[in-house]
Amino acid sequence: MAERGSPSRLSDDELAAWQGLLRANATLQRTLDADLQRSHQLSANAYDVLIQLGLAPEKRLRMRDLADEVLMSHNGLSGIVAQLESAGLVVRTRDAKDGRVVYAGLTPEGQTVLRSANRAHLARVRELFLDRLSAEQLQQLRAIWDAVDPALVAGRPRP
Repeated sequence: MAERGSPSRLSDDELAAWQGLLRANATLQRTLDADLQRSHQLSANAYDVLIQLGLAPEKRLRMRDLADEVLMSHNGLSGIVAQLESAGLVVRTRDAKDGRVVYAGLTPEGQTVLRSANRAHLARVRELFLDRLSAEQLQQLRAIWDAVDPALVAGRPRP
């Protein structure tokens, strides 16, 4: 069993687990972001916007809901959506009944770019992370995320 620290000091096992999480996340994010930039001229945030729109009914979401899905501020999201709109990958429209509501929608070109980027991205996720773990380790990791926050596990609705 792993040693536990105190309220003011992490044990060696706790420190290794925490630093491992932080460093693995930072390294993977940096590498995956660079790959998306190089292969599809997309930032990781822009890719996430395309993913969320691709998963949405009718391939569109209210900007407020999209910001929640990509865990960004409305202002930060607006800048990314503006870049994607300039590239022809996303279009913004106002709600016909309530002009204050703005939707972001995936264009046909956006869907094409998303499919291509998704194939390349998932291949790298497998190469850099998933293929390095056994089936048992993947199950353990899923159980760990479930213990940290059940909403983190893929396929579960967010509260």
